[in-house]
Amino acid sequence: MESLDSAAKTTSLSAIAAAIFFFLGLLVVRHAAAQVEYVDPTIGNVGILLVPTRPSVYLPNSMVRVYPIRADAMDDRIESFPLTISSHRQPELFSIMPGDGKPAAYDQEQTTPYYYSTRFDDSQIRAVFTPTERCGYWRFSFPKGSGSVVLANRQPGSLHAEQRGAVSGEESVDGLHAYFYGEFSAPVSMKAESADGKSRMIVTAQGQTLEFRYGISFINAEQAQKNLRREIPEWGFERVKDAAKTRWNQTLGRITVEGGTEAQKKVFYTALYRSFERMINISEDSQYYSAFDHKVHQDPRPFYVDNWLWDTFRALEPLQTLLNPDVQADKIQSYVRMYQQSGIMPTFALAQGNNACMNGNHAAPWFADAWFKGVRNFDLATAYEGVRKRSLEDTLQPWRLGPKGPLDDFYNAHGYMPALRPGEKETDPHVHPFEKRQPVPVTLENSLDDWEIAQLARELKKPDDEKLFLGRAANYRNLFRVDKGMMWPKDAGGQWIEPLDPKFSGGMGGRDYYDENNGYTYTWDVAQDFSGLIDLMGGTAKAEANLDQLFREPLGRSKYEFQAKFPDSTSMVGQFSMGNEPSLAIPYIYNRLGAPWKTQKRVRMLLESFFTDTLQGIPGDEDGGGMSAFVVFSMLGFYPVTPGIPTYDVGSPVFQKATIHLKNGKDFVIVARNASRDNKYVQEIRLNGRELNQVWFRHADIADGGTLEVTMGNTPNLKLGSDPKTFPPDSITAKPEDFVQ
Repeated sequence: MESLDSAAKTTSLSAIAAAIFFFLGLLVVRHAAAQVEYVDPTIGNVGILLVPTRPSVYLPNSMVRVYPIRADAMDDRIESFPLTISSHRQPELFSIMPGDGKPAAYDQEQTTPYYYSTRFDDSQIRAVFTPTERCGYWRFSFPKGSGSVVLANRQPGSLHAEQRGAVSGEESVDGLHAYFYGEFSAPVSMKAESADGKSRMIVTAQGQTLEFRYGISFINAEQAQKNLRREIPEWGFERVKDAAKTRWNQTLGRITVEGGTEAQKKVFYTALYRSFERMINISEDSQYYSAFDHKVHQDPRPFYVDNWLWDTFRALEPLQTLLNPDVQADKIQSYVRMYQQSGIMPTFALAQGNNACMNGNHAAPWFADAWFKGVRNFDLATAYEGVRKRSLEDTLQPWRLGPKGPLDDFYNAHGYMPALRPGEKETDPHVHPFEKRQPVPVTLENSLDDWEIAQLARELKKPDDEKLFLGRAANYRNLFRVDKGMMWPKDAGGQWIEPLDPKFSGGMGGRDYYDENNGYTYTWDVAQDFSGLIDLMGGTAKAEANLDQLFREPLGRSKYEFQAKFPDSTSMVGQFSMGNEPSLAIPYIYNRLGAPWKTQKRVRMLLESFFTDTLQGIPGDEDGGGMSAFVVFSMLGFYPVTPGIPTYDVGSPVFQKATIHLKNGKDFVIVARNASRDNKYVQEIRLNGRELNQVWFRHADIADGGTLEVTMGNTPNLKLGSDPKTFPPDSITAKPEDFVQ
């Protein structure tokens, strides 16, 4: 009898516990349920000048990413749908298309992060899709009672009919081998065709509905089948769709906002959704294929690929460090393994391997920023070895990977990348024929990266290295031309390049001297030493006037001439480009000039002008989260100006209240009293009830949870943040560890 009572009590307690967990689960779902409904994947689907965003369907950081293949949202025909993509804005892998497989006009399109649907005009076939991490699920509705779908290779490869109506395939792109295994929900007939090293499979079925579930693998077709069995073990489209929706609600629900307009919430949550596309976890049953040594590795720790650090180290990686520190550790350790496997520390780590793209050694600021914000679960010593080698032994030339050469030796000896004079022939055959030397950004970006390496050297008790890299961090000064007040290229003899128009000189995009931006943008690209730059300009008043003029300086020619030369430098305000990543921190520099009200005014203007809930609501290339993370931070009301310094600048919060639900279970709440379109100026700041007379706070203030209260008004508070003693850390001598606690 006693045992029965005990069992009853145990059952009762279990029921109560289950009820409690169910209730808490309802609270969590209710807490986050609205977030995914605000996401509009069509925002930015028509590019202002360059590549548009795509209405991509995926789970956060997952292998499978699907969208309609078309020029942009104005294209009235869909070519087909990929089964996934190799990397962001990289080649699509395989394809599926209902009907005869040819491009078809469409209508009634619905897009969400977790579900896609469209209807084709001529056939009236409806196609819907939902993802898991390594798998996809399609459902086709045939109004005529029967129909076909066409599977095809997008890249060189082949397709194979398997037993019981299944199909598999493989293809290769840039040395990456991709595989899929898929099954149909009803009996089908399959007809295979091959040409030009590719295959297509015409699949015909009777009935009004045909479902197709498939798994993707970078290891082999057998693993693709295992991925399918694990993630979609049985038929049921709605079940998979609901699970994907729940996953997005949990992810987006990490930040909840109150106040603001419906349009602002759409912009915010769409930006947050795009901040979770990359990096992707390509581990499959505790193993992964690495294109960095072309081997399959057994490893229980996730392996992540696909990011472009030139675009993402400034805002996206700091955002992920804040929201997902444990995942950031896995991503950084993935970079460590890439270095160990390939011998070079990546900056563009695609699924296909290390990509020679852009310039800089931007793994260094990423590693340092994460480390000093408390992310420690990675091999710092090996990470340091990799970024040190990249700086001292590998080439600094843009769009190149490999050992250093004569131009790098010159840089190491003289502290700047030398420029060619107008009309002078290139002397180094290794210089990229289109991208050129880009001497100004190469010098400036590596100066920042070397400063970051110096901070890691001090952490690792390497004083000689710290001294070496701190010296290299000051190299930017070698290209500051005092009489012009700007960063200016100089030749190997130390003479300034003349004639030169800092707005327009050089080859396409100014790449003889700059890269995607001109001298006006790059003059401010000194995040490790704004105080040094301000001194070079002649002091605070002069620097503030220069920064004001940046936003006022005319193009000096027609807009079409300017954009033809600088297609990446879009959405111009004077000479300020909102459409390119080196500009992201510039509006926040006013906080270091005693005029934070100008930061508040500029940031609000930029958000309202260029980030809208429209097809053209992205001001430039979004770059897989690079631009979107700026939006997330800036709408919340703070921004990480210098990666590696664990502090944030206060801007102008858009929402009256925002809550960041941290992974440690604590909440950081930003309350912006009276915030509105007109009330964009900060009047008072309180952190956990304590008044701040400065416009910055530490990462630790967020990590420990708490409340940042900001009182807003429609008139600037000229006193707040005006005392130089209260400026954010902005000197090359700043030590990140001084701001950790």
